[in-house]
Formats: sequence, C-alpha cells, structure tokens
Amino acid sequence: MDRTRAAALRLLTSATDEGRLLAEVEGDVLGPLPGPERARARRLAVATLRWRDRADRALGPFLRVKPYPEVLNALRLALVEIRVERGAAHGVVGAMVEIVKAGERTAGQAGLVNAVLRNVLRQPPESWDALPLPRLPKWLRKPLVADYGKATVAAMEAVFAASPPLDLTVRDDAGGWAAKLGAEVLPTGSLRLRDAGQVSLLPGYAEGAWWVQDAAAAIPVQVLAPRPGERVLDLCAAPGGKTLQLAARGAEVTALDLSGPRMARVTENLSRCGLKANTVIADALDWMPDVPFDAVLLDAPCTATGTIRRHPDLPVAKTGDSFPALFALQERLIDRALTLVRPGGRVVFCTCSLLIDEGEEQIRDAVLRNPGTGVDTAPLHLPGIEPGWIGPEGLRLRPDFWAGRGGMDGFFVAVLRRSA
Repeated sequence: MDRTRAAALRLLTSATDEGRLLAEVEGDVLGPLPGPERARARRLAVATLRWRDRADRALGPFLRVKPYPEVLNALRLALVEIRVERGAAHGVVGAMVEIVKAGERTAGQAGLVNAVLRNVLRQPPESWDALPLPRLPKWLRKPLVADYGKATVAAMEAVFAASPPLDLTVRDDAGGWAAKLGAEVLPTGSLRLRDAGQVSLLPGYAEGAWWVQDAAAAIPVQVLAPRPGERVLDLCAAPGGKTLQLAARGAEVTALDLSGPRMARVTENLSRCGLKANTVIADALDWMPDVPFDAVLLDAPCTATGTIRRHPDLPVAKTGDSFPALFALQERLIDRALTLVRPGGRVVFCTCSLLIDEGEEQIRDAVLRNPGTGVDTAPLHLPGIEPGWIGPEGLRLRPDFWAGRGGMDGFFVAVLRRSA
C-alpha cells in the first residue's frame, strides 16, 4: 500500500470529518515517514483541501450512492492529484483503490472508487478547468460578503485557489539577499520566492539572515517602529516572527506567550538568528511587569481567516462556533495591553483575520471602553501601503491585494495611544 497517499488521506479526513487542523495531527500522522514523503503527503492533502469544492462538483454526477466519508476523501485526493498535481492517472487510481480495499470498513467500496474515478477521467481535462473556482463554505462566506461584498469575496477566493509563494523577512540588505535567493523585493520590503523548495537548505537560513514571515504579517512591527533601546512587550508572541523583527531593530524585547512548546520555537528562532529577547511563559491577562512598557505589540488570538491561502484546512475543519469567545478574549487583551504601557505609550493591535468584528469593530469599541485612548493612523502610512487600505480605525490588508504577485495574508493593524 502507498503509505504517502495513505498518510495524505488520513490528514484530509482529520480536517473534513474530525474538525482538526492539519497542524494538530500532522506530527502523529507524518512522523513515521522520511522527510520527502512527509512533504509530499502534506502537499497532496493541502492541494485537496484547496480544491475540495471543485472536486465535489466533478465527482457529483458520478456518485449514485453516498460513499463513506473516507472513501469520498479518497476520490477527492485522487482526482486532485491527477488534475492539479498532474499525477499519472493509472498509477493514482490503482494506488487509491488499494488503499480503500485495505480498510476494514471501506473495502466493500473499492470497486466504487475504481468505477467513479474512471468515469470522471473519461471527461476531457478541460472540463476540470471549466468548473467554478472553489468557494468558501457558507458559514464563512456569508459574513465576509456582508463585510466586503460578493465581488471582493470572489477575488479573495481566486487567491485562495492558488498555492502561495514563500515570503521572508531579512535582517538587513534586502537587495543583496534577493539576488542570492532569486527573490522579488516586495513594495513593503519583504522578499518573495516562488518554488523555494526546502527552506532550511536556502542560503542564509543557517546563519539566521532571514526568517519565514508573510509580507502582511511583517507590517505590524513596521507600524510600531521601535527605536533602539525602547522597551517593547510582544504579547502573544509565538511563533515569534514579530519578536525577531523587534529584536533586530534594537528594541529591548519581552516576548510573552501562554504556551511553553510554542515559546520554545521562539527561543530556537532567536538563537538561530543571533537575536536576544526576554521570554516569558505566562497568561497575558494575569502577568504584571515591574514597570510599564514604551509600547506593546498585541497579535491577538483570532479566527486566522486571513491565512486561508496558506491553510485551506481552516474553513473545512472549523465552523465559526468558537468565534464569539475569541472576540471577547480580544476585548480583554486590548484592555489589558493598555494597562501595560506608560502614559503616552502605544499599543499596536493586529489580527490575521478578515472579519470586521476582529478589526475595525474591536478598535471602535476599545476607544469607547478606555477614556483617554485614541487611534493614531499616521504610523500606518508606510512604503508599499496604499492609502486606500487605511481607514479611520486602522489598516486593512486583504488576500486579493497584490493578486498578480500571489496575494498576501489578510490582516488588520491599528495603533492605540494612551493619553500622556
């Protein structure tokens, strides 16, 4: 049995039928495989999640009975591998039939898999391309349409359908590293690579000259613009890209996060890049510093709906039921962050979310709850930032911005200032 495809199928089923994100299960599922097989299994699962909606449209006319969920996933996986990943049809179909036949529950549907795939593949390849682009599930699409309109959501979905490039933040000499890596320098200063391959083998990785960070995720620290020696708290710091940025700019950084394992990644990345920060494992709502900070960066826990182009499992595995609790937590964290800065200090609030409830609405409400706090939009006017992206509450970044370049993650960034 093909263990790589079998592992990809287990990853896929964990998201579609168990409601678990790939990051939660891939360690257990992929751990026994060697590196190249792990990478291939994950790539197949991610591609299938990205194109799941189109695969269902292609398979639907040929499914007279509803198969078991794992069998339906086997059909999706095989079809996407053939149509998107350009796998050899005969080998893919044979391998998937074998995998289904090996399952105690699914063995009786191996013939169905063979018949359905062969019938679908009798259609010309152009029939796949003619199908509509995958759409977000209704639970997420509906609020986004309410926030942005159908045309904008469709533009985002077009970006979600494409595999995203790799973005890097460099410590210095962006032009020099762009030449070494064959990368594009984006208007905001990040580097963008296509077909990067194994990240740890790229020039500059071992010596910590750069780190992986989406171009949108690099903006909040640019907005905060720490001066050398400023005391800055990175609240909810893991996985640490923003901590590295703050430290590289010469700030005196305290990085705080509730998760010990996630904070261990921050420590590892600081060490690789030769940067320093004081790391604290604590609950942001309880921890108290000795003296207030000059600035706080609050990258708040959120729905992560802005990262779907990199994490197509999210809209499949989640349903939106947990969103209200996240909104409430963000409110508490904003109020807490404002107590941790000195008078006249600033809090940069950001979320990797597309939902207005996690951006503009949070800032409007925070100002009403906290007298003496105001919104400062001046720091948002940075190189590469279009004026139309900035509103009264803050900076709204969307996946369809730079669509011709591969898009960007969805983010909201705002600056709150305490009265002096």
